[in-house]
Amino acid sequence: FFFDTSKLLDYLYIHPNAILRYHASDMVLHIHSDASYLSAPKARSRAGGCFYLSSKPDDPHRQPLPTDPLPPMNGAVLVNCNIMKPVLGSAAEAEIGALYFNMCDAVPIRTALEEMGHPQPPTPIVIDSSTASGIANNTIKQRRSKAIDMRFYWVQDRITQQQFKVYWRKGEENLADYFTKHHPARYHILMRPTYLLQ
Repeated sequence: FFFDTSKLLDYLYIHPNAILRYHASDMVLHIHSDASYLSAPKARSRAGGCFYLSSKPDDPHRQPLPTDPLPPMNGAVLVNCNIMKPVLGSAAEAEIGALYFNMCDAVPIRTALEEMGHPQPPTPIVIDSSTASGIANNTIKQRRSKAIDMRFYWVQDRITQQQFKVYWRKGEENLADYFTKHHPARYHILMRPTYLLQ
């Protein structure tokens, strides 16, 4: 605990004026979801998510392609970084678990935005695991259906209900990757302009 607190205080001392900037947008929720398999004590995995509001997709019901441009980045409205309690059996299972937790957090945000007069198309979610994307979108048939916890099938149900649209992107394009892995200081300095105004 002391080590984590001192790291935070060191960061705040070095960067006292961190600024988030929000730009006018269509107020459509976008999510980047990621997991780090077996990266926490007791064989636990870490789930991360970066939520922001940006422009409406050109065709909200079409599955985005890896070559489609990402929507303009806006200041984050929520960033998650949690250790998942269950011990998961694979990296794909960890990615599905992170997707589940991020989608659960997104449901009340979607509802609040809709009640404020901002209709929400299926919320686009970027993940960097093609296997997890295939499982979520039901395009990959699982051999061992009991390998993934039953509550993660909630993800498939919400995608079927057109509340979410999950698609794959390379790890370098996944904004949640930063919050789930341990990185050296030079990487933090390199990534800082992505999330904060310098």
